[in-house]
Amino acid sequence: MSKRIPRKKERNHYVHPNPRRMYKIMSPDEMATRSKNEFTELEITGGVRHLSPSLWKMTNLTSLYLNNNSLSRIPAEICLLSNLAHLNVSYNKLRDVPPEMGEMTSLRELILSHNCISTIPTELGKLFKLCKLELTGNPLAGRIMEIVNRPSYRTEDILNYLMDHLPGFDGVKEGIAITSSRPPQRPWIYMANKDQQSSCVFTVMCYNILCDKYATRQMYGYCPNWALDWTYRKTHILQEILHYKADIISLQEVETEHFYKYFLPELKKEGYDGIFSPKSRAKTMSECERKHVDGYAIFYKSNKFILLKEHLVEFNQLAMANAEGSDDMLNRVMTKDNIGLAALLQTKRGAYQNELTQASQTLLVCTAHIHWDPEYSDVKLIQTMMLMHELKTFVDDILQKCNIPDSQKMDPNIIPLLLCGDFNSLPDSGVIEYLSSGRVSTSHCDFKEFVYKDCLSKLGNSSKTNEFTHPFQISRAYSDGIMPFTNYSYDFKGVIDYVFYSKLHMSVLGVLGPIDSAWLEENRIQGCPHPHVPSDHFPIVVELQLKPTMPLHPPPPNGVSLHR
Repeated sequence: MSKRIPRKKERNHYVHPNPRRMYKIMSPDEMATRSKNEFTELEITGGVRHLSPSLWKMTNLTSLYLNNNSLSRIPAEICLLSNLAHLNVSYNKLRDVPPEMGEMTSLRELILSHNCISTIPTELGKLFKLCKLELTGNPLAGRIMEIVNRPSYRTEDILNYLMDHLPGFDGVKEGIAITSSRPPQRPWIYMANKDQQSSCVFTVMCYNILCDKYATRQMYGYCPNWALDWTYRKTHILQEILHYKADIISLQEVETEHFYKYFLPELKKEGYDGIFSPKSRAKTMSECERKHVDGYAIFYKSNKFILLKEHLVEFNQLAMANAEGSDDMLNRVMTKDNIGLAALLQTKRGAYQNELTQASQTLLVCTAHIHWDPEYSDVKLIQTMMLMHELKTFVDDILQKCNIPDSQKMDPNIIPLLLCGDFNSLPDSGVIEYLSSGRVSTSHCDFKEFVYKDCLSKLGNSSKTNEFTHPFQISRAYSDGIMPFTNYSYDFKGVIDYVFYSKLHMSVLGVLGPIDSAWLEENRIQGCPHPHVPSDHFPIVVELQLKPTMPLHPPPPNGVSLHR
């Protein structure tokens, strides 16, 4: 299984791998017999005026020294050296720099000092891994000269300026004309026809909106500052949500203050109501700090659903309760403060066409955001197991209070389940195997070398088969191959967001298809966020049909009649 690069990892200061270079002059025989791609470092010196086109075939190069020559230009083909991390073209006669160098995103050092360069192409702002940009000794002009001449000059200052003035987007931002096209509308993929005897059809959206405090240039250096700013992103996120008009919306990475002061008021104007809970760490913080803690939200169309009950799942508390003396449980699982949030909804009579004669139906909606670090695959799996166990406990408690036969009170599948979230797990992971099949081996490789079998005995452990199980019969709404990725950043592109549904009670009528890959390629978009894409995740949307189920009569919310 491929690993997701840790998203919270900051850009490190670059240390050149070989500060004391050793020279070797190759003999004619060596030059004739050895492949050019055997070498990772190359120096060309001796008053060179032109570069041979064969140089661009040496794609293994990581360091290239062209300093102290008589070069007047660098060909655009230099961008073919995609692995280059160090490039020194100082002390030449360069008058400009090719914009194509902006595609060399592996560069960590670019030495352009002591040339005849007066302007720098804004495309160099895309070199977000660059730690050192040397421009001294050039006749620079305008704003770039002012930045470079500052006593406190930092490479990131010039990169930020170049990136923020990079053309290529629709509209105008801070006086910058931007011209490229927006992504085409994502296609709707039809999966099945509606059953005319069951008119309860609804849509659900699952969307990790990228919390403001995580949207930094250190993490997303390929995106302009203005497009990372929350005042810009929040408008586009809301537009994205309202464009699809889903009946149920599951959001992850929502800051507490943003839920109460932005999303809840704005979505209420559109006929939604919602619930929210921040991550567990919020309990230990001051009121001022707590408002910046991110969490999860569930919104629902208030003309179609009634909220009966909500339930919070805190993984760190469950880890402590199930530790049974396990140091791994306490040190690895309990220290992560992810949560799950569930809402028991009931459809409103008359909310759907031809449903006036039908009884209201209950639906359990859950959203979750599982721990992100790929080195903690064991924690991801255990958090998911805890989530399913808690949902079963929650449903069992509801069924015990309903007026149904005792034999049916033992079956949690009586209540349809809709499970949405960012599970930070690829389709071939233990997490998705467990959710989809209802079981996972106690010796699954995602548990690594850690021994959890005893302390997880309460979470559906079958001693006869050496498996952990859950009782819910659920399926993925998006089958393999529909979405090549739901998360699209520079370091990672893959499917980690999911919608699961009760296959006994629901059928998938359609799903929202992927973003146009041709648009991504034509615009050389290496990762999101992007001025046209406000998060590093793409929302997924599913249309479902809820089959008629046996009427349940759980206790009404706050004593209010359920049949309004």
